[in-house]
Amino acid sequence: MENTSANESLENVENKKHDDTEKLLRECNAGIKMGISSIDEVLPSVHDGRLKGILENSRREHADLGDETHELLLKYDCDTKEPHPVAKGMSWIKTSVKLMVDPSDKTVAGLMTDGCNMGVKSLNGYLNEYSLADSKAQKITGRLIDIEERMADSMAEFL
Repeated sequence: MENTSANESLENVENKKHDDTEKLLRECNAGIKMGISSIDEVLPSVHDGRLKGILENSRREHADLGDETHELLLKYDCDTKEPHPVAKGMSWIKTSVKLMVDPSDKTVAGLMTDGCNMGVKSLNGYLNEYSLADSKAQKITGRLIDIEERMADSMAEFL
């Protein structure tokens, strides 16, 4: 009887690890898509070549990590996740209005900094919430946090 209980407990932990891994990867996938979409929205408004290069480089980093995340999601037989439509819509409205009022590189840098900071905050929350996720998922999340932090830091000179 004790063995059955221990086996059930171990199975519950394994199921939780799988669920946490899947959920963390899906949140990273949605965050990556949101980041790429945000960069694509502001790129046409950028005037400074260095800023444009930073954004294009970050977009490539997001896309590469997105491919890696997508491969892991397929390995776990899990669907990808789109960014929440309300969040995406609100971001688009904020970006459009701010750039209409002030279409400067400073505005772009401010929008990107805000987005990166929001992403880092969310991703750290997901790491805590899905703490049993496997090390690959946690490392991808850490790499995405690093991309977001570096991008926010690189925006400082344009603010």
